[in-house]
Formats: sequence, structure tokens, C-alpha cells
Amino acid sequence: MTDEQTVRIALVGGGAFGAKHAAALRRIKGVEVAAVVSSSLEKARRFAEEQAVGRAVATLEEVLAMDDVDAVILATPTQMHAGQTLACLEAGKHVQVEIPLADSLADAEACDAAQRRTGLVAMVGHTRRFNPSHQWVRQRIQAGDYRIQQMDVQTYFFRRENLNALGQARSWTDHLLWHHAAHTVDLFAYQAGAPIVRANAIQGPIHPELGIAMDMSIQLRAENGAICTLSLSFNNDGPLGTFFRYIGDTGTYLARYDDLFTGNDVPIDVSGVDVSMDGIELQDREFVAAIREGREPNASIAQVLNCYKTLAALEEQLAAAPGA
Repeated sequence: MTDEQTVRIALVGGGAFGAKHAAALRRIKGVEVAAVVSSSLEKARRFAEEQAVGRAVATLEEVLAMDDVDAVILATPTQMHAGQTLACLEAGKHVQVEIPLADSLADAEACDAAQRRTGLVAMVGHTRRFNPSHQWVRQRIQAGDYRIQQMDVQTYFFRRENLNALGQARSWTDHLLWHHAAHTVDLFAYQAGAPIVRANAIQGPIHPELGIAMDMSIQLRAENGAICTLSLSFNNDGPLGTFFRYIGDTGTYLARYDDLFTGNDVPIDVSGVDVSMDGIELQDREFVAAIREGREPNASIAQVLNCYKTLAALEEQLAAAPGA
């Protein structure tokens, strides 16, 4: 595919993150959102109207049969990710799937095998790799000016009911380990530049209705000695989101999504790091560029697979000592 050709993308998932991708794709030259799919045709039509997309369809299967769709972005419930990723690859479509790739290691490995077999672009939405704040830190690491000694990360929400990022009722249950911890587990190894060699986890009580732990603590150690402490909670009544403290040999930095501060909370200008200040847009730009250039994208399935191996090992620990 040449730079002049339009990349035609179908967007599957009409929720909070589907809307973020729709907005991001509108800002990328030479990209057309060719179709949208949601949980029902009625919802797809409503989403298509809101996002100014010309075609709404009822199912992913219809999209995969379309000759005028080159690629698919999946912003669907976690439990559907692996199966839908496999379906896209088998149908000959490039695919970007929102985090997590899967909620089991076996499913993640099946997706990796399908990508290797088909040779298609297959990318996972590990957005932290693309946020300007984290890119700024990575550039210092790659220049040899900075080495991570510790990352201290807080992932906090107030979500005692099954609601999405927009406060709307959800048809599926979120998960601290397979969804939210995946961001940090992958980012830590990526920024440390070394694989994770030790991982420990404990969790609080299982919620009687949601069936998940509402609080979790994770410790990680990279092969080069860097460590990471991750606290996760759905019980936090305060600022929502994930906040990263980088403690390094030449400075301390606080990353809050696309923004960055010193350890003393002085803002750092990251506006020149990339072509946008929106991590989702930068993630989508990488997906489109990889399709056009016929190359492996940053955050490819192959690159993030070790993250899911670590999550699976942590799940085994938690299962062996439930509530411990």
C-alpha cells in the first residue's frame, strides 16, 4: 500500500473508547472510517450518526466480508478481544485491538500464532507507549541520559457498579489484572528495556456481585534491577485514572496520561514530542503507518506477548491464595 492510498478502517464498538478512536481517525490524513459496528444495529446507527460515519452494520462478520475494508479497530468488551482478533486475521484484515489482547495466555498465544501465519499488521492498544509524557521519558532513556530505578504507579477508579468511562451501564465486567494492570506491566518492561523476571501480587476481597477483586497490589522486578510497585483500586473516591512516578538516576517525573511533571510537580512541555498530544491518535497513526509501510507496529502482538505471560503468572498466584 502506498502513502497516497486511503486506509479504510471499520470501527467495532460504539462505547467510550470507540468514540475516542473515531475522533482520532478523523484527524489522520488518508483514513476513512468505512463502517461502524456496535452491540445492536440501532446502537451502531446512532453511533454512526454521532461520529459522521456513512455506514452502520450489525455484526463484525458483515464487516469482514466487505472488500472495501482494509483494517479493523476493536473497541469491544475484553472477553471478545481474542476471538474477534482471530476472526479479523483469518479474514485477511489488519487489526488493532484495544487492551487487553486477551484474558488468558492461551488466547493471547493463539492470536500471536495467527499473526505470524498471516503476516498481517496486528497491534494491541497499549496506549502508554504512545502518550507524549511516556515518550519524553523514553527518549531520555534511549539517549543514555536516564535510567529507571523504580516506577511507582497508581491505577484508581471509583467503580462499585458496572459502569464505563462515560458512566454508562456496561454489559461486561472490567478487570484490574487483565485490563488495567496490563498497561503498567507492559510499560515497565518497555521503559526499563529489560524483561520482567519476578512478579508478585495480592488482592482484596472478591466483590459479591461483580465477581472481581476491587483492590490489588503488584510488585515487578526487571532483569536489570529496576523495580515497579503498582496499586490498583475500584474503590478510590478521588482523581480517576493512572498516575506514574518515574524514579531514576538523574531525576523524578510524574506522568498523568499525556502530561508530564517533575517530581516537584513543575510542568514539562511535551508538545514537541510528537505530531499530537493525544495518545490514542498517536496509537492510531502508528497502526495506519504500519499498514502503509508493510512493517511491524510498535505494540504489535509479538512485542506485548511477554506482558500477558506475566499477567498469567500473577493470575496463578492469586488463584493459589484467593483474597490473600
